[in-house]
Amino acid sequence: MLTKEKYEQFIAILKEELVPAMGCTEPISIAYAAAKARATLGETPLKGKLEVSGNIVKNAKSVVVPHTGGMRGIKSAFAAGMAVGDADARLEVLSNVAGEDNEKIAAFRDSFPLEVVTPDDARIFDIGVTLFSKNHTVYVRIADTHTNVVCVQKDGVTLFQKELADEGKKTDRSVLNVEDIVAFANMVNVEDVKETLERQIQYNMAIAEEGLKNNYGANVGKVLLRSYQPDIKITAKAYAAAASDARMNGCELPVIINSGSGNQGITASVPVIVYAKGLHMSKEKLYRALCVSNLITIHLKSGIGTLSAYCGVVSAGAGAACGVAYLLGGGKDEIEHTLVNALAIDSGIICDGAKASCAAKIATAVESGLLGLNMYYNGNEFYAGDGIVKSGVEKTINSVSRLAHKGMRETDKEIIRIMLEVE
Repeated sequence: MLTKEKYEQFIAILKEELVPAMGCTEPISIAYAAAKARATLGETPLKGKLEVSGNIVKNAKSVVVPHTGGMRGIKSAFAAGMAVGDADARLEVLSNVAGEDNEKIAAFRDSFPLEVVTPDDARIFDIGVTLFSKNHTVYVRIADTHTNVVCVQKDGVTLFQKELADEGKKTDRSVLNVEDIVAFANMVNVEDVKETLERQIQYNMAIAEEGLKNNYGANVGKVLLRSYQPDIKITAKAYAAAASDARMNGCELPVIINSGSGNQGITASVPVIVYAKGLHMSKEKLYRALCVSNLITIHLKSGIGTLSAYCGVVSAGAGAACGVAYLLGGGKDEIEHTLVNALAIDSGIICDGAKASCAAKIATAVESGLLGLNMYYNGNEFYAGDGIVKSGVEKTINSVSRLAHKGMRETDKEIIRIMLEVE
């Protein structure tokens, strides 16, 4: 039952999750940690040490860092944060970097003595930066989520620390369930979510259009429009993929993220926006549908975790299909069956890091979500006992959480080992 307290919690969750970020969030988190360490040091660093978990390596090694003139990878992200980053801007740490700063970033990357290590005892999401200057040593650690600073030390003195499990005032995600999400979308006062969702519409569609206009990565979005008759489904897939094309390959436009990921924020929103436009839906109906898609994505990701071997856009593609179902007049039953069908189709897609092929995985996830939707509207569905499908949507979500969080741990380790092999 959606109580007044839950209503306020759902509003808070949307505001906490749908925030802007520039560039792939893992290298940006490295840049943020580096910028914060540099600001804490207060003088010129002479050398540094960067400790990162395997999952951070996986998601930072191959993507272009924005505002760096095309530089890729961990050391480039670190150098950008150190040389010109704004620690106060958090996930927009590089938003004020100018073109003339590229030479400074490159020079810092190539000359600064930096040791990069992957500790055996690191958490799944873990970044530690140690800087040494003539007179001081500082240490900054971010863990579990992209801006969750858990420790700041200077010369051995702890300036700030909190428990690793403590994410501050973050609202409890366990209040989420599909029935209440649909009820929330039906009753929400759109003024309570308008600013948050309008920003998502503007930011994420802008980068989608940029991805279709210019040459980025593998140009998956453009390939979809050129290779198929562009109906509304193809257009939705193409726009979502094009946004990732741009984002993974150095575009300097920000996106609104979901569950710590720009690709998930794009996938949860852009297909719903394209459908709303194509079906001539009102802005109010779009806002309500985006409440469904975003909150279902967050619900799915809460059990999976921030980073895993399970591709996060699978969750977002399923969430987007639920948003489209809502646009088409679907209620709780239609949305629950769409979600179960979608999760049954493509819950085996692995995450092998952030890079150009993420755009193709987004297109696949959106396709699977829409197939799940169309199956139900044509009188077909998957039933309990079909693989990991259980009786009821929440039990099926729990199955996916177990698969991703527990079952794929060794898969994640092997993916990282494969990615770190010398070519």
